[in-house]
Amino acid sequence: MPAFTVLIPARLASSRLPNKPLADIAGQPMVVRVARRAAQSAAARVVVAADDARILKACADHGVEAVLTRADHPSGSDRLAQACTDLGLDGEDIVVNVQGDEPLIDPALIDAVAALLPARPEARMGTAAHAIASLTDFTNPNVVKVVLDARGLAHYFSRAPIPWARDLPGTAWWEGAAAASAPGVASLAGFAPLRHVGIYSYRAGFLRQFPSLAPAPTEAVEALEQLRALWHGHPIAVHLASTAPGPGVDTPEDLERVRSLITG
Repeated sequence: MPAFTVLIPARLASSRLPNKPLADIAGQPMVVRVARRAAQSAAARVVVAADDARILKACADHGVEAVLTRADHPSGSDRLAQACTDLGLDGEDIVVNVQGDEPLIDPALIDAVAALLPARPEARMGTAAHAIASLTDFTNPNVVKVVLDARGLAHYFSRAPIPWARDLPGTAWWEGAAAASAPGVASLAGFAPLRHVGIYSYRAGFLRQFPSLAPAPTEAVEALEQLRALWHGHPIAVHLASTAPGPGVDTPEDLERVRSLITG
């Protein structure tokens, strides 16, 4: 696998969990835990892209490399684009964006997403997905879905339940036994909709270009930044993971759940 760099965007402000990157998890700030998990991957370098000197200090205190980026970036992609410039990354250099609120991220998943771009030269980005097991997740707008094309590239991302079986409500059309017996859909037995996992790989040259692309109408409607790439014709390769990733941290309740998992 070619060398790659993990960049972790870390923004201090959070409406649902103030100072989230610095939240203590068993004696370590969350962003430090994320960086240390990422360091267990094959990454040549792991760098936190911070928006506040307090994050920079927390990283330095724990031996984690970090760079200070502007506080006014509108998105994590903009923050990482600046970090690419500051770190001298460009062209075909591979960058993996690991979210700063994923302290249980699987290092093997990072490697798999990094490996997509060398294997798929037509793709400008890579990401991951896994099969959805429940109707609750399928219909939850906070669970982002992705549909692939015949090449294993992303066809569309949505908060809506896609693909939607018009004549087979609920999960009947994808649950193995039911799908096999449903008229006309035997070929879908064992198929399940896919949940998008928020990890991305980029070629650094494209990541630096991405903020200059005009926002897509679909991006504005769905509130999904990755749709900008598809709108402008930039393919996204998708790694199909066999299991769901560990839980991320968006709320105080999520934080307590992750603390319990880490401390046992």
